[in-house]
Amino acid sequence: MNATAPPSLARAARAQWRRWLLWSALLLLLAALLATAMVLARGFQESQARQQLEHETANLVSDIRSGLNRNVQTLQSLHTLGRSPGAWEQFALEVLEQHRELVRLEWRDRSLRTLAQRVSPFYQQNLGPRPRHEVEQDVIAACNGARRTSAPAYAPSYFWPDKDGHGQELMEMCIPMSDGGMSTGYMVATYSLQGVLTELLERGTVRGRGVSLTEVDGTRLALSGGRPRGDSIATQQLLELPGHVMMLRLDSPRSLMGLSPWGLTGLVGALSLMLLGVLALLGYDMRKRLQAERELAEALAFRKAMENSLVTGLRARNMQGQITYVNPAFCELVGLPANALLGKGIPAPYWPPEMVDEYQRRQAVRLAGRTLPREGFESVFMRPDGTRFPVLIIEAALINAQGVQTGWMSAILDLSEQHRVEAISRASQERLQATARLASVGEMASLLSHELNQPLAAIASYASGSLNLIEHPQGHAVDALPDMAQALRRIASQADRAGKVIKSVTDFVRRRENAQDLVREQVRPEALVQAVMPLLTLQARKDNIRLQVDIAPDCPAAVCDRTMVEQVLLNLARNGMQAMPKGMPPEDSGLRVLRVAVWKLPASHADGKVWLHFAVTDHGSGLSDDVAARLFTPFFTTKAEGMGLGLSLCRTVIEQHGGTLVHEAAEHSGTVFRFTLPAAHPTP
Repeated sequence: MNATAPPSLARAARAQWRRWLLWSALLLLLAALLATAMVLARGFQESQARQQLEHETANLVSDIRSGLNRNVQTLQSLHTLGRSPGAWEQFALEVLEQHRELVRLEWRDRSLRTLAQRVSPFYQQNLGPRPRHEVEQDVIAACNGARRTSAPAYAPSYFWPDKDGHGQELMEMCIPMSDGGMSTGYMVATYSLQGVLTELLERGTVRGRGVSLTEVDGTRLALSGGRPRGDSIATQQLLELPGHVMMLRLDSPRSLMGLSPWGLTGLVGALSLMLLGVLALLGYDMRKRLQAERELAEALAFRKAMENSLVTGLRARNMQGQITYVNPAFCELVGLPANALLGKGIPAPYWPPEMVDEYQRRQAVRLAGRTLPREGFESVFMRPDGTRFPVLIIEAALINAQGVQTGWMSAILDLSEQHRVEAISRASQERLQATARLASVGEMASLLSHELNQPLAAIASYASGSLNLIEHPQGHAVDALPDMAQALRRIASQADRAGKVIKSVTDFVRRRENAQDLVREQVRPEALVQAVMPLLTLQARKDNIRLQVDIAPDCPAAVCDRTMVEQVLLNLARNGMQAMPKGMPPEDSGLRVLRVAVWKLPASHADGKVWLHFAVTDHGSGLSDDVAARLFTPFFTTKAEGMGLGLSLCRTVIEQHGGTLVHEAAEHSGTVFRFTLPAAHPTP
């Protein structure tokens, strides 16, 4: 046992030592907590006392300003009451007796010459012999400032000695006076800074405290109440007056509440519990933070994967135009890696050299705060090999969590494929138009063959008769020569008629072949209708249809592509004539009539534009609902020999001019096709 005792005592001593060490650490912790609590409590009390004192100092400054403003109103009324120097001095004495902070009042004219003055009876015996002209420059400067601002102005304070060898700080104030809007002079009031502290502040507010006015550099000018002895707290507030700035200092004795031992124990216990609570909250916050970091990492990975999967290029730039972010699609678009783009400013490495000036002007528009269209704008980028390609840029402002713009985010789309498809579409449309023109020419050829048969037959008959007269003159009368001359004239007339028919078709086809030029010009509606009338007359005569043209006399010229609009008129009119069946009543019944009307629409209230309205009306059997729904569909037709392109091309032509092409049922029977074209000049 004796052999095992020493190790047991050693272990017990070590355990006791550990307990004492633990308790010592706990006591040190409690002492540190107590000291911290006392320091924090004292600091908190001092902070509260300082805040309260600053609030009271601000109130004192406000009281002084209010008192000075009230004095200004009183002095302005003094000028109204006292019109003569004598009356003015009487009223000035009453004001000085009521306001002990005022030392002197002066009435000066516009040249700052003194008209009347009065010294306060409370300061008259104590003012020393210092000449007035020593402060005259400050008075002049204050009055000049008052004249510029049309408001009271103050001069810097100055020291005026008393007769007993002391003195006091005085301050001049100048008020501009006017009568009916005209300047009548100035009111100069001399303030005692000591009187300002004494008279304009409530005595209960400053009791037991020291209130003083000082220069900005700390030089004391006036003191009221005396500074408290011992430990004190001082606060300062600016007293800003027009033309002069001073500091109001408030000194208050420091009075901090002490803590009792029981209060300290309770405070330490409360702090200990708070410490445990803080540790628990810290652990909870750490778990929440870790969870938020995991969610943020997942969101970042998701956003990164989404950005990498986009085929749209993304680019972010700061307010200086430097690139701060690009996604892989943008790098692939411009053919440059991200490290060659990030941090690059103006000009960007993918800008074509010939467009740098234009792009810099566009960037200046952004930096000036003007936004670009939300629907985006087209531009041109360049790859390292010099290849230019069109892009669509959609740009929006980057706004941070504080609502401040930090840059721009741009979405960039490569338009190369779109432009290629548009070029193919334009070529296809041109081929379709050419096909439609050929189809129209073919149909015109059939009309020509019908129309030319009659003049050609007449020419052949007259020529045969003429040859008979020439070959067998003995079988005819002596007056056969006039008959032959008449026959020859008929041959010439019929030949001229056939030539005019052929020329009208040739001119129309030639204009169609030049339609791809798309030249907009001013054309009278009469010229548009008359250009297609020869061709319409051919078919109207063949189908026994009467043409009626009504053009309002006040119609202005239309701004259009003449050839394309003529084609629209021809297609609509020929469709209308073909829609009237052969078995309808004859012409004199008034139903086999194709009417072409043109009139002017009233000016639009939105943009003030004037439009011409064209209407082609037939008296056919009308359109069924199914046909009307598919009427403008390409390659849809109700004719056995038709291609179904005429109305589709007509609508395209009118929409390219900014107008509309619609149809509706006619009043009695048939269909009306209406379209609009912009007029050359709006008329009242």
